[in-house]
Amino acid sequence: MNAFTDMQLDALRELANIGSGNAGTALGSMLGKTVDISVPTAAVMPLADAVAVAGRPDELRHGVVVPVAGEMEAVVVLLFPDPDARTLCGIYGIEPSTPDGKSMLGEVGNILGTSYINVLAQMVGMELEPRPPQVVEDMLGAILESVLLGRGEDVDQALILDSDLMVEDEECSLSFLLLPNHGGIKLLLEKLGL
Repeated sequence: MNAFTDMQLDALRELANIGSGNAGTALGSMLGKTVDISVPTAAVMPLADAVAVAGRPDELRHGVVVPVAGEMEAVVVLLFPDPDARTLCGIYGIEPSTPDGKSMLGEVGNILGTSYINVLAQMVGMELEPRPPQVVEDMLGAILESVLLGRGEDVDQALILDSDLMVEDEECSLSFLLLPNHGGIKLLLEKLGL
């Protein structure tokens, strides 16, 4: 199933908006700052196209990889462009490449990824359990290649949510990719009655 109807995409966008509201609240509590997250883009596309949307393969990214187990196996990949990772970590005067910076990005990614997955699980009535995150810093192509090698040939489509993150007056962007096992997005839509 490669073509999705407007109604199906609207349902996935709505899930993303609910997830981003929950994520913003949780992240704001952790940071002790006002956080607003918007999801201007939500799309389901073949994996190769989703990788292209996330950026050029030779661009530096800070990634947080959150494996998901349960009724649908998947991996969540949150990708922060280097300038945005620097902005986010700079709020606390740390560099993203340091142990403290990686820890902070890991917590941010864990909160965001877990919030989206929990909303998704609740809305579709599935048991989905996020696992501990892994933080990586590398070229975009290398990050995605290593994630996909770990998944085998089982991933055919990706849900990509390009998000804007506002922490106080600092603006950041990130890409959220949900890489479910083969047929996972179709299963989600069926659970939503679509």
